[in-house]
Amino acid sequence: MIKIPKRLYGEIVKHAENGAPYEVCGLIGGKIVCGGKVVTDIYPIENSDRSREHFSIDVKAQLDAVRNMREKGIEPLGNFHSHPASPPIPSAEDIRLAYDDGASYMIVSLAKNKPVLKSFRIKGEKAVEEAIVTEE
Repeated sequence: MIKIPKRLYGEIVKHAENGAPYEVCGLIGGKIVCGGKVVTDIYPIENSDRSREHFSIDVKAQLDAVRNMREKGIEPLGNFHSHPASPPIPSAEDIRLAYDDGASYMIVSLAKNKPVLKSFRIKGEKAVEEAIVTEE
């Protein structure tokens, strides 16, 4: 399970909407509490590929975000990206590029009238959805 404040959920959606029609990306940071993840910070990062079908996280921006997390005493929990015109399900490329089976891979879809955010754990070729709980 992963908990995320409604405000940060909204910031992820806004980042996706502002970046459309291209995919956007970013990192999520927070704490692990009783085996569950609690997101306390998000780090929107520009998709250096400027593509509608895939994303690349700028290495310098990624290192800056991780450095900021360490300074705050939180840890990297995973990343997020958008699917501007497809469902919030990991693509074959998303699965192939998943590098950390402990990370959460969040995907926000803009394909329908209302944005949908889902989160997955990816191990090998298998993606398993993890529950998202929003809180104030």
